[in-house]
Amino acid sequence: MKREIPEVSTLTFLKNAARIVKNPLPFHHENFQKHGDIFRLNIGPKKSVIFCRDAEFAQYVLQKNQKNYIKSEIQTKDLVKYVGNGLLTSNGEHWQKQRKLIQPAFHKKHIANLLDTVLEAIRVEYVKIRPGKTIDIFPVFNDLAFQTVVKSLFSSAASQEEINRLQYVTEENQKMLVKELRQPYKRLWFSLSGKLKYHLKLSEESRLILRNIVHKRKQNPKRYDDLLDMLLDARYEDGQPMREEQLIDEILILFVAGHETTSNSLSFTIQLLAQNPQIQDKIYSEVKVASEATTSLMEFVQGCPYTQNVILESMRLYPPAYFMDRVNLEEDEFNGIKLDKGSDLLFSFYEIHRSEKHWEQPLEFNPDRFTSEKNPMAYFPFGAGPRKCIGSNFAMYEMILAVSELILNFKILSVKEDIEILPLITLKPKNAYVEFEKRA
Repeated sequence: MKREIPEVSTLTFLKNAARIVKNPLPFHHENFQKHGDIFRLNIGPKKSVIFCRDAEFAQYVLQKNQKNYIKSEIQTKDLVKYVGNGLLTSNGEHWQKQRKLIQPAFHKKHIANLLDTVLEAIRVEYVKIRPGKTIDIFPVFNDLAFQTVVKSLFSSAASQEEINRLQYVTEENQKMLVKELRQPYKRLWFSLSGKLKYHLKLSEESRLILRNIVHKRKQNPKRYDDLLDMLLDARYEDGQPMREEQLIDEILILFVAGHETTSNSLSFTIQLLAQNPQIQDKIYSEVKVASEATTSLMEFVQGCPYTQNVILESMRLYPPAYFMDRVNLEEDEFNGIKLDKGSDLLFSFYEIHRSEKHWEQPLEFNPDRFTSEKNPMAYFPFGAGPRKCIGSNFAMYEMILAVSELILNFKILSVKEDIEILPLITLKPKNAYVEFEKRA
């Protein structure tokens, strides 16, 4: 039976433009509640986006029929101009070639060699925590996650000044991209005013920093066995290494994707723990046992299943990648919904993760659900299918180490009832204030 997709008019879109720029999620939610799990938002003449919170449809597009669906121009054109044409932003044969080349660098045995570096970076950042003072935890985790990516990539090859500059460029260009995507009617102004040119110049500056780091490494006979060494060692099937510009594209994408999801997730997790001291106690008990019973950091993180479930539950409520877009190469149909060739689809993981159709008491923070109520069909913290995040294991191990190290040393105290969000390219926390008390 054919199903028509309900439509939201361009006029409604323009009337709500100001609030969409600030936070589009309430607008999306209102339309899902009104129209059901799928609706079409008309954003201009002959331009529309199909919004969806149907988990089965998402699985169909991302996994079952993924060959017919590619990333949209948001990533393959808009984001490319800032970070280049790498794993996150490419399609087709180029993506397949890069994925096959880079995948071995994220094998568990390689990640295991990086965990000591990760823990060291975590401990350095935690020195900033002052017990008894209310702090916004997001800047701490933002620095922590960025430092972790840098140290895992470059060991000690990047100076603090270079790290600070790379972090600044990454964050400024994300803000600019959000403006471009949410205010398409201002694109000409962004170009004429010089705003776009300024941010593209920032991208070139970051590429120059990375190029210099790569050159220094190539001239250094010492091996570090970090991610940069692995990427330099990687060879295509014809025996050739990555071109330098392609290598820089991939490194830039690792910066953007590698620190964003982690810093956001950790900030939300700590706020949720602040509101649930009994869950902190369960983590503390598990971590104490694991630290005494294991001899390596890989054994340790694998010996903390409850801590992992806490993080999984946090990412259910606050998924960093809260939406995902796709475009179909050929006409398609799903459960009576006809999709013309070239339809823009946007899947809301934020809505799917909070749906009563898939989760019991979906707004409740309950880590135990991942022991008894796992629902992979409706859970997308790292995407799904062949394009699932290549660094998902690395990110999870890093977060387990970060949470366990924090709980071992501090009790987290709640200072505010609500958890605020700032949806940009990823779902960021806002005013993530907590307080810490040193454990005896």
